[in-house]
Amino acid sequence: MTVGAESTGHGQTVCVTGAGGYIGSWMVKLLLEKGYAVRGTVRNPDDAKNAHLRDLAGAAERLVLCKADLLDGDALREAIAGCHGVFHTASPVTDDPEEMVEPAVRGTLFVIDAAAESGTVRRVVLTSSIGAIAMDPNRGADTVVDESCWSDLEFCKKTKNWYCYGKTVAERAAWEAAAARGVDLVVVNPVLVQGPALQPAVNASLTHVLKYLNGSAKTYANAVQAYVDVRDTAAAHVCVFEAPAAAGRYLCVADGAVLHREDVVTILRKFFPEYPTPSRCSDEVNPRKRPYKISNQRLRDLGLVFTPAAQCLYDTVVSFQDKGVLPVPAQHSHA
Repeated sequence: MTVGAESTGHGQTVCVTGAGGYIGSWMVKLLLEKGYAVRGTVRNPDDAKNAHLRDLAGAAERLVLCKADLLDGDALREAIAGCHGVFHTASPVTDDPEEMVEPAVRGTLFVIDAAAESGTVRRVVLTSSIGAIAMDPNRGADTVVDESCWSDLEFCKKTKNWYCYGKTVAERAAWEAAAARGVDLVVVNPVLVQGPALQPAVNASLTHVLKYLNGSAKTYANAVQAYVDVRDTAAAHVCVFEAPAAAGRYLCVADGAVLHREDVVTILRKFFPEYPTPSRCSDEVNPRKRPYKISNQRLRDLGLVFTPAAQCLYDTVVSFQDKGVLPVPAQHSHA
């Protein structure tokens, strides 16, 4: 993560929706470091699970937690009123179509409307997903996945991938609404986010690595996945907010970070041999899945330097140890 913590935010107030979440928390941390005043929307500002936000450097002076739900347009409007920018990171993470699609779309439209009505917001940065880009059964093996790609909604429906369906529909709705309301919208599309968590709970994306270390997964899948560090993801959002020429979509993925699950467990075993990392693939019949090509050129052009995937995975495990989620071995190798 190279977007420096030089002070760029003085006098500016920004709103971060879903501030208590995995990516949202790092965004709040980085924005406070850069001198912004931050309004973070959370479901319940008094909940003890938001203590990690109040503990951040600068939080006492420049962080206000606002009670707002994705489906409460008035609360979102109030949180956004008078802000210079909005980072809309709040989104359901579920494969239940009822809980995913409507809240994702309506919440996004409420944010665009609130930004348009504020008269002060100069840019909205939306957290979308690789899920809105890569779900396309017709993509050739040698096609480079980039910002021009969109997920195939019929394919998402057919495979009941409601998370990717919801993310795609919400992002398309955001572009339409922003164009109609004259809102300057920039979108960041992260791949699977890993790395240390600021919040106490283990979120859905972190169970991806945890299951290979705590004995709950006895095998690994014949599958490939692209990875990015949570700190780089937060930096990417702040970077596209601050870069005047930023526009469109930005794929957020570490260099060379499309890894087969076998690569992931090999990295984990190398750093942490004392955990019961699986050594067998659950699919010994089909050919090994090949990594696809994916581009992070647009963010690199803005000056972002990405954390290597191996370092990111290492830091994820250290974070688990620090939180007491995994036992700390007597000794282990260091990255």
